[in-house]
Amino acid sequence: MDTAIIIETIVKVIVVLAVFSALAGFTTYIERKILAFMQRRLGPTNVGPYGLLQIAADGIKLFTKEDFIPANANKPIFMIAPIITAATAFIAMSAVPFLPEFEIFGYTVRPIISDINIGVLFVMSVGAIGLYGPLLGGMSSANKWALIGGARTTIQLLSYEVVSGLALLAPIMMIGSLSLIDINNYQAGGIGNWIIWYQPLAFILFLIAGFAETNRTPFDLLEHEAELVAGYATEYSGMRWGMFFIGEYANLFTISFLVALIFLGGFEPLWFIPGGLAIVLKVMLLIFLFLWTRASWPHIRPDQLMWLCWKILMPLAVLNILVTGFVMMF
Repeated sequence: MDTAIIIETIVKVIVVLAVFSALAGFTTYIERKILAFMQRRLGPTNVGPYGLLQIAADGIKLFTKEDFIPANANKPIFMIAPIITAATAFIAMSAVPFLPEFEIFGYTVRPIISDINIGVLFVMSVGAIGLYGPLLGGMSSANKWALIGGARTTIQLLSYEVVSGLALLAPIMMIGSLSLIDINNYQAGGIGNWIIWYQPLAFILFLIAGFAETNRTPFDLLEHEAELVAGYATEYSGMRWGMFFIGEYANLFTISFLVALIFLGGFEPLWFIPGGLAIVLKVMLLIFLFLWTRASWPHIRPDQLMWLCWKILMPLAVLNILVTGFVMMF
């Protein structure tokens, strides 16, 4: 039995790595197509039908491009930084239940690598460690733009982790569990039981913090091309540069799954739609929202980012916790 569990876990790890690495590449294509449509452009069109093979062309370019390391860079740290970003992004996924249980040839499969009772805390904490990737990459590059990008990484990600953590406290108080499976099961019974109806402010706060923690417009100040060339990634090339972006898009999927699981009913069946398809549709809708926002909103300044976090979002999150506590008491 132990051998079967070990084999199942290894298979799950390989599947998650393969699927979300491929989805990261495919999402870049979808993003370019959606942005092009909204900006009245064509996007990728030349490589393959509808430009679909552009993903393969980009992959070949990343794997074959020269791996350049600046002469004055701190080479060990410079080389490790992208690995930290990609590794933490995929490790965080290990406590996320992606689909409901299903059977294959009579064997019940649970689509979660590790069902731990502190799933939310694990995902948030491992995701927080991911900030060391851009930070160390920027500090080790011997480039002032990269250094500023690394500094912005620290202030932005640390600040908005406070907001995301406080935003989740209110729904966790209601549910009484940190397990993502328990949170999903709490919303069983239909769309009326979704947490978003009871905690709309927590949903909005967590979603805004998700934009900041995944480095998405309008909060993409870590690599603001108009100011910092490419920020912390300025001196990176080839697959090391690609690992930063694989980690970024993997985090995008993780945040989308968290929002779907905590606020939008997770993988509970939705009317005639089975649970597995329901959560996939919810995640796709959230990914589209991230891309739509990029096409619609301009960049904001770093001071505006901090003002929004500490003077608006954090007080609202604390207020929401207090209101939830009083409502639960009475």
